Amino acid sequence: MSIRSVKNIIQAKPAIEGAGVHLNRAIGFGNPGEFDPFLLFDDFRNENPKDYMAGFPWHPHRGIETITYVLAGDVTHQDSLGNKGTLGAGDVQWMTAGSGILHQEMPKGNAKGQMHGFQLWANLPSSLKMTSPRYQDVEAKEIPVVTEDDGTQVRIICGDFWGKKGPVDGIAADPRYVDVYVPPGKRKTLKVETTRNAFAYVFEGSGNFSDASEPQSVLTEKTKLDGNETLEWAKNRSLVSFDSGDEVTVRAGENGIRFLLVSGTPLREPIAWGGPIVMNTQEELRQAFAELHTGNFIKERR
Repeated sequence: MSIRSVKNIIQAKPAIEGAGVHLNRAIGFGNPGEFDPFLLFDDFRNENPKDYMAGFPWHPHRGIETITYVLAGDVTHQDSLGNKGTLGAGDVQWMTAGSGILHQEMPKGNAKGQMHGFQLWANLPSSLKMTSPRYQDVEAKEIPVVTEDDGTQVRIICGDFWGKKGPVDGIAADPRYVDVYVPPGKRKTLKVETTRNAFAYVFEGSGNFSDASEPQSVLTEKTKLDGNETLEWAKNRSLVSFDSGDEVTVRAGENGIRFLLVSGTPLREPIAWGGPIVMNTQEELRQAFAELHTGNFIKERR
């Protein structure tokens, strides 16, 4: 067994999307192949309704799959296939845009005004870019939860983990997406196949992600080394990317730690990305936008 070392710690950056929704983006800047097969990861946790109520009115997607995980509040949605519904706390929405879909997502906070959740984009391989759009809502009660004797708890949203299988399946990138809580002071080792790219996104508490020799930490404070050097560790809304190996190790801080652990097999294909549309070549991208402007973007309608 080889424990993955920490390759990089990225602080999510503020961004505004949709009709004025304030969010924090951890993946979606720089090299689009860095987290292959994942293209974008947004943290849309907000406490102020003014920062999210405008929502995401009708917009297109092609060539990707999206996974939306809601922690608090509601998201009402509908799409060009005729699907509509509302996601509540703990629910997941999976959408394969495929050949093209139009949809909208309109958030509403809970009684405290909180709207919390995440959205992950997974790329589609060239052979499935123009596949038929698909869509699924998964309720919180359908998501398996495994609790170990030491109090570690894992919600398995997608993929196989600890003998359970998440309800979201059929995604081309075959991702594993789990919500992990480790109690204060506990150390946990989580298996991640060597063939997968992996990252952790910390959103509660603190902890150490380390390899066998030199620990890298995710804390909310600065620590002095050797009395002179100061190491500033990452804090809440930090994404930890890992190097190669088949295990990830974490030791929880005094308040425990909660994070998303996401991994997937890289596609290693060219990426031509234009906003909500992701293809393999610039010519395919130009064609997609031309079809959008001429009204030929949607290939399948209900």
